[in-house]
Amino acid sequence: MPNFSIERDLAFLLSDTARLLRTCADQEARRFGMTRAQWGVLFRLQRNEGLKQSELADLLEVQPITLTRLIDRLCDNGLIERRSDPNDRRAKRLFLTPAAKPVLEKVTAAAETMMASVLTGLDPAAREAMRASLTVMKSNLRQIVQGRTEPEPSERDALERRYG
Repeated sequence: MPNFSIERDLAFLLSDTARLLRTCADQEARRFGMTRAQWGVLFRLQRNEGLKQSELADLLEVQPITLTRLIDRLCDNGLIERRSDPNDRRAKRLFLTPAAKPVLEKVTAAAETMMASVLTGLDPAAREAMRASLTVMKSNLRQIVQGRTEPEPSERDALERRYG
């Protein structure tokens, strides 16, 4: 049996864990007639009411058109409202409605219960260490992704040959 590096094992374990966590969250969201993406919008707005749609799209790391559809549905359900930006006539700011409060209480309780189950067997110190480690990893990944906006030298050469 091959002996794989801990780094390789961590990469697969993180990926598999994230996928399973998304699947679990999808199942929980369906219990409330929502999607995981809608949950994400509500949770982010709860923390950052008054964001512009473009700012929220950046936070959620989704395309603005994708977010527009999510917000349209949440507006239709009476959970979010768009308000004019007093400093920019073209922009709309997003706010939770009073009807969102009881929904958020229910989905927050469900999310906390789900995560308590997910974290069973991990003491508070292990949870904090994991949170700190994942925060560092996320920061490192952002730097890597942002640093790769330039094509690699081999890609640049190919582009120059192709387009002169």
